This record gives sequence, structure tokens and C-alpha cells, in this order.
Amino acid sequence: MKFYSTHQKCPPVTFREAVMKGLAADGGLFMPEEIPVLPASFFHQLKTMTFQEIAFEVAQHLLKQELPAAKLQEIIESAFNFEVPLRSLSEQIHTLELFHGPTLAFKDFAARFMARLMAYFIAGSPQKLTILVATSGDTGSAVADGFFQMDGIQVFILYPAGKVSAIQEKQLTTQGKNIIALEIQGTFDDCQHIVKQSFMDDDLVMKLNLTSANSINIARLIPQSFYYFHATAQIAGPLQPIIFSVPSGNWGNITAGVFAKRMGLPIAKFVAAVNANDGIPKYLKSGHFQVQPTRQTLSNAMDVGNPSNFARILDLYHHDPVKIREDFWSVSILDDEVRQTIQEAYAKYNYILEPHGAVGYAALKRYLKASDSKNKVILLETAHPAKFLPVVQELIPTSISMPDRLKQCQKLEKKSIFLPANFHIVKEFLMNF
Repeated sequence: MKFYSTHQKCPPVTFREAVMKGLAADGGLFMPEEIPVLPASFFHQLKTMTFQEIAFEVAQHLLKQELPAAKLQEIIESAFNFEVPLRSLSEQIHTLELFHGPTLAFKDFAARFMARLMAYFIAGSPQKLTILVATSGDTGSAVADGFFQMDGIQVFILYPAGKVSAIQEKQLTTQGKNIIALEIQGTFDDCQHIVKQSFMDDDLVMKLNLTSANSINIARLIPQSFYYFHATAQIAGPLQPIIFSVPSGNWGNITAGVFAKRMGLPIAKFVAAVNANDGIPKYLKSGHFQVQPTRQTLSNAMDVGNPSNFARILDLYHHDPVKIREDFWSVSILDDEVRQTIQEAYAKYNYILEPHGAVGYAALKRYLKASDSKNKVILLETAHPAKFLPVVQELIPTSISMPDRLKQCQKLEKKSIFLPANFHIVKEFLMNF
């Protein structure tokens, strides 16, 4: 299996090269030359398979012997050692809880898989690997946990000062050792831009042996495709169409869903739920995408004005907005509706949503009203409500219990290095670290 750049200005590379480079030499994102369709027998067996068994089969078909089967199995068993429960809110509406990993967010799936994959790829190498990652919230904490004390790997996490939750900040700034938090005076898009510039800088790439753990890295998307199959298996027959509502910021999670659809999963529609950063809904209406300034919202992990992975969506659909509209429906949900939705979900279902899940649920409700669809629907709930305690607690009448792992994290000392949103200053810091 070879992987090409979305810019198509450099030669295809192996999976290992795509993972270790992160970004293509021409600045594009890596994509598999082929997305294989899984056999019908796989879908008929889905209901009897564990999450780990599903992950192994999907990865085996997609990666096509890029690493030994025994090693792939080991990575999967080690990375996904937590539950992935589906909760039914009604006969039609279900929520897949993706927050039962160590940092209580869906990013654990990708970060833990990637960390073990990269550790395997660099085993025995004399040169240390440097990971540069931008975060709008949960990516940073998941990467910090997933790569903590990994031999031969140094991690720098760039996050926007004052624009992640207090709990998220503690999670990504308290590890120490090989995890260095860089607090950038700017937005997530500033952090992401600095990371992309770094990969285009020969000095940094050569000296630091640089790669990324952002969803620009193809290794992030592959494990995120696994839970689409797992969720569908729990509520539907092998050929029953499903609708997924996906809280969408940088568009990695929903792109992984498209991979699952292309591999044969019967997904009828993706509800791309966004907050006030509404570039994609505008694109679906006009056919033209325009980068816009990032707007700060309650669902901070989705505060992205220029989502990187939309380049992969455009590539998959050959830049045809008509074809994209066939699979996607998108709407912007503002903070007032987020608050109302959290209250409504608790009152109606006794279920506690956090802001990102609330965006997804509100968008889903709007889609069902507009389409009158009777298909079963699955909301991807991406984080534990305790991570957004100040917002959620005041909206519902019951106390939200704080998981022990978050309690312990809050007792630790924040360690970060404050830098301006300036590539040259960040580069000088990295070169002299």
C-alpha cells in the first residue's frame, strides 16, 4: 500500500514513511492509494466480534501487510484496553461514548495507537524522534499520555493560551519528562500554522527528525475508523443504513468515518456538527470554502477556522461539492443552543452531554427534523462531561462526579513555556532546546 500527497507534487511513500513524515514534502496530507472494500462475510460477523477483533480486521485490510500481523495485534490489544459503550437514548437515537480511555476523550484511540506504532518504527534507531503537535484541547492531553516516557521520542505540544479548559490544560502540562507544553499567545489555527510551517522548514526537519501527532498524520485517522464499525454492529443489521452525527473541528474524526464508509460500512449520512466556526456549512451551501478567523466557543476543541482534514474530504470527493452534499449535512450550533441542549438531554433522557456532544446532538435534531429520516442514528460523544465541569454543572440539577484520574491531575503543577504566535521564535526555541 502506497500513500500519496493531496497536493500530488511528490512521489508516493510507504505507510511507515507517511507516519514518520507526518506531512508530505509538498505540504499536502497523505492518503492511501486504495481504500479496500471489506468482504461481505466481515459485515455479517460484526455483531459477534469484539472491538479489538474489528480493529485488527479493518487495519489488516487497509494496511496490507505494512507491519507483521503479530505486531499489529499487539499494538491493538495494548492501545484499546478500555470499553467503548453505546448508550440508547431512544429507539432511534444512540450515543457512542468515546471517553473511557485514560484522558477521557476520543483522542485516546488515535494517540495510543500512534504512540505504539511509532515506537515500533523507531526501535533500534540511534536518532531521537521529535513530535510536534498543535491542540485545541483534547489532542494535547491524549498525546501527552500516549507518548509519556516512550523511549527515543520527544514531544512538544503547542496550545493556545487561555483557550482550553482548565482541566484540559492540567492534563497536557503536568506530565513533564519527554512531554514539553508550549503555551502559544494566539489561537489554535496559529498553533496549527506554526506546526505546518515547521514541517516545511529543512533545518527543523533535519535536526529534530520531525513528525506530527495531529490529525494531519494518517496514523491518527486509521484507528478512529474502527469505532464506526463497532458502533454500527451494536444497533444495526449488516446492510442497514446508519446516520452518524460527528462533532467536527479539524475534521479528522469525520474523515475517518468516510474511510469506514468507503470500506463498505452502510453510512447513509454524516451530520457534520460545527460550532460558531461555520466555514463548512457555508461551503456546502455555496461550493466555495473561505478560511475565517477562529471564534472561541464553549466547545473549544472544535474552535478551528481552517480545518486541515477538509483537504482530505475534498480529495476523496474530487473537489465536487455536489458529491460532498450527498454524504454530508452540516449546521452551525451556537453556545446558547449548546446550553439549552445540555439541559434538554438531561431532562428528557437523564443523560449528561458535554459541550461538544451537545453540538452533535443539537445538529442531529435539526437534521432529523429537516429530513424526516427514520434511520437509526449514532452521536459520537467525544469527551467526559467532567472535563467541562464549570459549563455543564450549572446547567443540570445533579452533581457530576469527577473521575479519580482527573482529580489526581488537578493536584499536579502546571509546567509550560510561554511563546508568542511567531514561527521564527518557536523555531529558535526548538533548535536550541
